[in-house]
Amino acid sequence: MFDLGRTFFAAAARMPDAIAVTDGQLTRTYAQWQDELLRLSAGLSSLGLKPGDHLVTILQNRYEAASLHLACQMTGIVITPLNWRANASELAYVVTDAGAKAIVYEAATRDAINGAGGQNTLALISVDTPEDGNVSWQELFANGGVTSASLASPQSKSVMLYTSGTTGRGKGVPRTHLAERAAAMAHVAQNQYAREEITLGVMPLYHTMGVRSLLASVLINGHFVCQRRFGPAEALNLIERHRITNLYLVPTLYHDLVHHAAFETTDTSSVRKLGFAGQAMTDGLLKALQDAFQPDLFVNHYGSSEIYTFTIDPDAPAKPGSAGKAGLNQEIRVIKLDSVDPQDTAETGEEGQIIAAMDGDEAFDGYWNRPDADAKALHDGWYFTGDVGYQDADGDLYVTGRVDDMIISGGENILPAEIESVLSLHPDVGELAVVGLADERWGQQVAAFIVRTGNVCEADLDTWCRQSDLADYKRPRAYVFVREVPKSPVGKILRRKLVDGDYQPE
Repeated sequence: MFDLGRTFFAAAARMPDAIAVTDGQLTRTYAQWQDELLRLSAGLSSLGLKPGDHLVTILQNRYEAASLHLACQMTGIVITPLNWRANASELAYVVTDAGAKAIVYEAATRDAINGAGGQNTLALISVDTPEDGNVSWQELFANGGVTSASLASPQSKSVMLYTSGTTGRGKGVPRTHLAERAAAMAHVAQNQYAREEITLGVMPLYHTMGVRSLLASVLINGHFVCQRRFGPAEALNLIERHRITNLYLVPTLYHDLVHHAAFETTDTSSVRKLGFAGQAMTDGLLKALQDAFQPDLFVNHYGSSEIYTFTIDPDAPAKPGSAGKAGLNQEIRVIKLDSVDPQDTAETGEEGQIIAAMDGDEAFDGYWNRPDADAKALHDGWYFTGDVGYQDADGDLYVTGRVDDMIISGGENILPAEIESVLSLHPDVGELAVVGLADERWGQQVAAFIVRTGNVCEADLDTWCRQSDLADYKRPRAYVFVREVPKSPVGKILRRKLVDGDYQPE
């Protein structure tokens, strides 16, 4: 198998004049980008960076971030991207944990660099406004190019992503070129991408979805259109201006896009393929997107940083809530809750923990310097996802929540997803999240936190739930109307903040 540097060289040789990347007014063909990537590779090497070294980036989704990702694949450097909103403490932790040799930053992330401290032994590279003593982006191109030969192999480390770490410090997830390329190839196949697809590059390049969009685009000589940070108005403008053909987003971003005031007046007809991942999509949003785009393909992708693909449902609206069946490179099982035996499988329709095979081509080998995390998540050749779900009579998987999100009320196990889907269908309900709040009698009480889009009250929503198929014991006993539902930078709901009272009431 090709490594990822070799993969780019092959794409450039195949279609050198195809447009490869756009960021604002900047556009590069594959031939032009290859020339710049080779010079960038030489610049990184001139700083003393060698194959296997870690380069930390703290950048928005800009041309430079995409270029660094690809140049690292050519040089064998392990790119270690960090959320550009990270604070100084988080940056310092990652730099130390990864043993980084250099950091690349921009004006928007300078404060984190300045506050991290202890970085004076590292090469600091600014892509826009360097400070005294730091390396400028232009300086990286001063030494000319190198020959188009990759210094990596399929077994080399390609990237190390850090998990979100919502309950503690993030865990490093190192992934090989082989696993990354296999995941990108599966992404192309499972989303039925054609040659020269035009992709909105807005999912962060510090997140597995963003990395996959970039690498899949290279495989098909696609056009990667950078959006540095998501804003629905700008996203709609980019869709119309560049005739974007596919979107791959988390549900939160789709929600903001389709409900934006400019959506109805924007030509989005070029978008024929929708894909989503990161969390379940409510029935209400599924219907809204299907009606708005009428796409040729609407894929629910379920996976993780550790193993990119668990399952795929190629027709999400046909079976709302279904995550489908195992992906091309994977086998999954649902085992009894609290079991660590991969053979202890749950019955059809019975909720249990979802596990995935570690010998699939897309899998990681284990966490970075975290034997404790390996001991918790890896058992007998299987990765224990921490997700709860069940398989129906057709063998389709339904992901119903996280083990940690389980609400135990009066001895009953309750997961938020089913309740959220029922409430999402109410016309006056926007974003929402269901959590368990401490209750003296019941242990936990089901509570729904809701952003209203119309004049709806608690009694209305209680009636709505009573008239649905929702079991009575799952019905929320408390409704809290909030200005917004707290989310992570990639749009995942942060339920812990709601439990802790960290929200703004309406």
